[in-house]
Amino acid sequence: MPHTISEEALLAMTASQYMNASQREFFRKRLLALALECEQHLGNARKNLQTPAQADPLDAAVEEETCRHQLRFMARQQALLGKIRGALRRLQNGDYGYCKISGDPIGLPRLLARPTTEYCAEVKARLEQNERHYAHQRTG
Repeated sequence: MPHTISEEALLAMTASQYMNASQREFFRKRLLALALECEQHLGNARKNLQTPAQADPLDAAVEEETCRHQLRFMARQQALLGKIRGALRRLQNGDYGYCKISGDPIGLPRLLARPTTEYCAEVKARLEQNERHYAHQRTG
């Protein structure tokens, strides 16, 4: 198994070394740490939801609002966990680090900023532009 390299060493590698064993191991560990963090956040949120109902109407309203926030937070964490698991599958399949549409390398700086990304910056910008265009057509 390759040794884990630092972020600096990762960025210092040449383009020909893209997604070599050391880089894949770096991202595998980063994704596993993110997954663990998500699971801990979800566990804490579940515990917070298990508080007993309040008898006082004002306290009950505050509790209900807090509960809504917790549920939204949990939904976002669940979605992120799904993306992390997808990234780990791509890593295992050898597709990680390459754009799902163009097949081009996503690039190390982009993967460091967003390890679950599936698209290179150019394709993602085009997809977002299309989304804005279609959203504008629906509202216009």
